[in-house]
Amino acid sequence: MKKLYSSVTGIDRGSVQLFSDFEENGEMWVGRGERERVVPVQFSEAFKSVPSVFITLEMLDLSSNHNYRAVTTAENITESGFDAVFKTWADTRVARAIATWMAIGEVQGEDDWDIDFSS
Repeated sequence: MKKLYSSVTGIDRGSVQLFSDFEENGEMWVGRGERERVVPVQFSEAFKSVPSVFITLEMLDLSSNHNYRAVTTAENITESGFDAVFKTWADTRVARAIATWMAIGEVQGEDDWDIDFSS
């Protein structure tokens, strides 16, 4: 469990198009085997510490002639953003994918002071 020690909690959210490979016969649509797409996402403002990020598929356009194999994760999470990662394998054919995400964590509050004691 992540515990928040700030008096101010921030929630940021959004959607990101992971790819649209159907029109140009991209690797997710015509490829075989392990395939991966990484899309960097920036938060609207930085969190005070690394937030918790939830990501899910909002839209997935698949070929009905093949098995559905897909994994969507949030990786490399920092205070300012993360990588939205989509993976598939074998003969799965994915035309398009859009992910929705939500980040929850500590943010700087109006009453938080940042005092520099180094001087």
